[in-house]
This record gives sequence, structure tokens and C-alpha cells, in this order.
Amino acid sequence: MIIGFEAKRLFQNFSGLGNYSRNTVSLLARYYPENRYLLFAPKLTSLFIPPQSVEVISPQSKFFKRFRSYWRMYRVAGLAKKKHADIFHGLSHSLPVGIEKRGIPSIVTIHDLIFLRFPEFYKQIDRKLYFLNTLSSCRRCTKILAISHQTKEDIINYLGIEEEKIAVLHQSCDRRFYEQVDEELKDSIRKKYDLPEKFILCVGTIEQRKNQLAILKGVVSEKLTIPVVLLGKPTDYKRLLDEFIIESGIRKQLIFLHNTDFSDLHAIYQLAEIMVYPSFFEGFGLPVLEAQASGCPVITSNISSMPEAGGDGAVYVDPANSSEIGLAIRKILTDNKFKEELIQKGTANALLFNDQAVGEKLVKLYQSLVKQN
Repeated sequence: MIIGFEAKRLFQNFSGLGNYSRNTVSLLARYYPENRYLLFAPKLTSLFIPPQSVEVISPQSKFFKRFRSYWRMYRVAGLAKKKHADIFHGLSHSLPVGIEKRGIPSIVTIHDLIFLRFPEFYKQIDRKLYFLNTLSSCRRCTKILAISHQTKEDIINYLGIEEEKIAVLHQSCDRRFYEQVDEELKDSIRKKYDLPEKFILCVGTIEQRKNQLAILKGVVSEKLTIPVVLLGKPTDYKRLLDEFIIESGIRKQLIFLHNTDFSDLHAIYQLAEIMVYPSFFEGFGLPVLEAQASGCPVITSNISSMPEAGGDGAVYVDPANSSEIGLAIRKILTDNKFKEELIQKGTANALLFNDQAVGEKLVKLYQSLVKQN
């Protein structure tokens, strides 16, 4: 098969959508090198080094290099046809205009509809553009790929798409998280980021939806003195955290990390005592899986898609109840037997999301659509 991908975020997004895109293409190239993979990318960066079976197509003329968005939306469908693509996959909510008229079956991955669930977190113009682009892509595609059952329900309820058009395929977890880091590398990473001997970790953009303030309140309510490492891009929400930190006198307990190397993340998980992820809503919640694969016990929310990701290998809490979060942290820190059982269950759950299993399901979906076409 020749498989085309809309690959903007693969090269330009450092976190969630970018990681999904890179993981997807990498695992397909690794396990199915007999296929050809075409990446249609408006701009190239060093974030991704294409494997041998991957060809990258980007704007060549001065005009399209200047108007990259136009190239991405209106030129890619024709280029995919010229390259004899058997199927086209929009990796993050978007398909090029006209792909449905080129005789090429198409898939679009929808990660979440947070901009509709929590409109207050987005500018009005951004919400409108996201909505129009997502709805158009869902209507024009052959199949929608939802990364969780939660996302599937939202696509049905918010966009009015028929259930039969939607397939659910959970995200894969990058294989490096399953690899044990040796002590020498751990020490090196600890020194690189000036990490303490023991700490609680939270991975994700520092924003209201991720709910990091509840972790801090839980730590204070239980009078825990263990350091807390918040790893993620800061937003205006950090000001609320700073106010609480000063008010509660826990400044020396807090470490903020930003722009960490992705290749260091699995070592940071393995250094942490607990990964706490009390998000109010996620399309999937990949940090839950990453922590479990790394052998780090997980506390996460009992709502949205987090139970789908964590299975029976996580402690689930009400994200609105900071006292409950604090008690869960204390339980893991003080009960070694409980902690070890949780790690074992988390490791077993993470194996269900290994890249080979996810790749096999995805290729079968491609093959079925090509055959129907």
C-alpha cells in the first residue's frame, strides 16, 4: 500500500498531537516496511527523521512556501493522487480539501472535542475555525478514527456524526517508555534537571483543565513534604499556582520544568515516586500510559477517558476533591505493598497499548477501506 499522511503536526508540534503523529508513522514504518509512506508537510523541522520507507513532500515554489496553509489545504489532495496514494490519513482533525473527490479513501483521527466541551478555554474565532475544520473533515472522510470511546461519544453528540462511521483505536505508547533506564543514566538525568531524590510528578501543559492546583492543595491538606515536579508548558493558569504556593509556604517543594527533551521523559518517570494526573477532561490521557509503562504508579481522574487509559492499573480520584488526591498520594507513599501491586497492574495494562498491537489494528483498517474502495 501507498499511505499518505497530513503531517503538519508531526514536524511542528512538540507534544500530544505531534507525539501521536510521530509514533503512528514510526511504528508503521518499523513493522510494515513493505508499504510506502508519504508525509505531506507544509514545513520541515528536526523533530522527525524519516525512516527509509517514508517520503516527505513539502512546498517547493516560492509562492507555496509563502502560503503554506493554502498548500496544505488545497494542493495536497492533488499531490496524493499524483503519488498514487491508496489511502490518506489525516493525523489530527484535518483533511485536505478535495481528497474525497480523488477516489482515495480517507481517515481522519479525532483526538478530542475539548474546544466544544470547554469553550471558555478558547478564543471565539479559534473555536469557530476548529469546529468548521473538524466537522468538514468528519463529513468528507471515509472513516473517523477516535482515540477513545469518550471521543467517539463526543463526535456523535457534538457533531451529529453517525456511529457506524467511527472506529475507536487507542493511542500507542512510545516503545522507549517500556525500556528500563540504567542507574548511570538516571543519575545523569537527575543532575541535568536538578531533580530531588524523591518527588511527585505531573506531566502536561500547566493549564486549568489539567488541574495541577488540586495536586498542590492535596499535598498541603495531608501536610506532605515531598517535592512536586510539574513538567509542562506554562500558561496564565500558572499564576493561580504561584499565588497558592506563596500563600501556603511550599515554594521550596515546587519544581517547574519546561522544554525538557522527550528522550529524557522515560527516565524522569522512572525517577518519580508517583505520577499524578487529575485532569478534568482528556481525549485519551497518554501520560497515564507512559507512566505505567515506565513502572511509575499512577493517580488519575475517575472521569472522562482516564479509566480507558489506566485500566485497573491506576488509583482513581475525583479531580474536584483535593483531599482525596492528597490521601491517595499518602497511601502510595506509605504502603509499599500497595505501591508494588499498583506498579505491576500498571505495567500489565500498558502492554495492551504497545505499538505493534496498535499498528496491526491500524493496518487492518487501512486494508479494509482500500478493499472496499
